Amino acid sequence: MYRINKRAFDFLASLSALLILSPLFCAIIVILLFTGEHQVFFLQRRVGHRNRRFHVLKFVTMVKNSPNIGTGIITVRNDPRVLPVGRFLRKTKLNELPQIVNVLVGQMSVVGPRPLAESGFEKYPADIQACIYNVKPGLTGIGSVIFRDEENIIHGRTPEELRTFYSEKIMPYKGALELWYQENLSFATDMKIIFLTAWVIFFPKSELPYKWFKNLPERPEFLK
Repeated sequence: MYRINKRAFDFLASLSALLILSPLFCAIIVILLFTGEHQVFFLQRRVGHRNRRFHVLKFVTMVKNSPNIGTGIITVRNDPRVLPVGRFLRKTKLNELPQIVNVLVGQMSVVGPRPLAESGFEKYPADIQACIYNVKPGLTGIGSVIFRDEENIIHGRTPEELRTFYSEKIMPYKGALELWYQENLSFATDMKIIFLTAWVIFFPKSELPYKWFKNLPERPEFLK
């Protein structure tokens, strides 16, 4: 039943969030207008529901043309492409808030696999590419919770090592987590993931996700 009503929950939650968070939105907009490169929003093409392409809306956190500079779509710890205000927005996940609009119009859900750019999506194994977006992509998801500390996980690796590590380690496990989500999709699961999204901002190394979801795919060594 919840699968049927999930769109209604997404609409009501996103509309409420926009109304409640409007003062915060305005404050961030003013700050971005007067700092960095004086831009507020940017649109980025992502892979969405049923692998259809759409554009996500985000607050600007990096220099222009950043996907074609340095490590590309992969952001590392202390990445020089990140603007000073952007660093705070990224750490607190406030840079993702404009995607509430994507949820409101039905392109995304509150909870689901994160929508990836084409180059990131192609790092998933083919079998995962075929079904990971059978549900709408989300503002947050189980992959976002488990990989909250991703920049530290990949820190110190060369660009070539990063490409291999993502293809062979990170993306297969992220895919397994999102398939787990589809199999366990429920209102209770979504509420737990929403809570954990806030929890791991303050406690990034917390074991709570694995304690709450005891049937998660076996954790790989690099996450222990």
